[in-house]
Amino acid sequence: MPPSTTAVPAVSNDVDPTVWKAIAGNSVEIPTVGTRVYYFPQGHAEHANCGSPIFLSSLIPPFILCRVLSVRFLADSVTDEAYAKIFLLPINQSEDNNNVAVNMNGDVEDAENEVVSFVKILTPSDANNGGGFSVPRFCADSIFPRLNFVAEPPVQNLSIRDIHGCVWEFRHIYRGTPRRHLLTTGWSKFVNSKKLVAGDSAVFARKTNTGELYVGVRRATRGNDICERWNSTVLRSTEQTSSGGEVRWRTGQGRVATEAIVEAAEMAARGMAFEVSCYPRAGWADFVVRAEAVEASSTVFWTVGMRVKMAVETEDSSRTACFQGTVSSVNLPQSGPWRGSPWRMLQVSYDSVAIC
Repeated sequence: MPPSTTAVPAVSNDVDPTVWKAIAGNSVEIPTVGTRVYYFPQGHAEHANCGSPIFLSSLIPPFILCRVLSVRFLADSVTDEAYAKIFLLPINQSEDNNNVAVNMNGDVEDAENEVVSFVKILTPSDANNGGGFSVPRFCADSIFPRLNFVAEPPVQNLSIRDIHGCVWEFRHIYRGTPRRHLLTTGWSKFVNSKKLVAGDSAVFARKTNTGELYVGVRRATRGNDICERWNSTVLRSTEQTSSGGEVRWRTGQGRVATEAIVEAAEMAARGMAFEVSCYPRAGWADFVVRAEAVEASSTVFWTVGMRVKMAVETEDSSRTACFQGTVSSVNLPQSGPWRGSPWRMLQVSYDSVAIC
């Protein structure tokens, strides 16, 4: 059946932070209100909705220390992807942590509002707009209400909200040889509406205190191999080939208006409060980073040949894979508009096999 809400609102409504976190991914880190972060204008510019590079004023510093004033958890009305709007205020290095009044509504942690979730990467059969969705048994057991297995066949109707609050009706049935869980009626309409393709992920979530069900999507990215998404050669190839609307969905580009990026960078350089939109995507570097992480990395003497390790959440969120790599290049610009910028200072070639 079609959703009971006829259209997604043009203006984004706030999403429950715990539901947002489940749909965005457990490895996604959005800084909490009141914390110190560094804003990197170069990284922000990589998320522009234009095919050519953005040229920012040479007066804009490569990184700016800020404090998080507020966080809004939202959903893109076109792609259904979770994103956050973060309001930042530039501060001095020596500024006292207690000098700024903050809005604490941005915190995600809420022990009384726990959400359990399950992620499945869609197969060609799942993404077929005339078919159904094969539900993994763990998802059926941990997310959906228990079926009445005395009935023949065991079947139930599910009302599930998407990230915008629209309600979708699905028929959940246990049938076949061998028997398996399926979503049948309602699934093809969902696939068509969300423009899902094989490789995208469906996220099913349940609030433990209310039993409310949610469904979200994560768009497939270029480069199916986990560590490949972080290798410097793959990143350069992706940047060169991304063009057109849906292609940019799947490379992490095309979300943010160029004008918004330029305005944010210029306001930050003038010491004025500004807002950024962050679309968390696997394989794309954060441009708002915890100050402690940046300051710790700046104390390391990076050299070519140094071995490094990184933990990466798999696409289906089933585990965290650890990869080792070798630093192949260290480049801290000594001239030009981004002199002294640490952004993409390191190029790393990651091993193809996970170590954990």
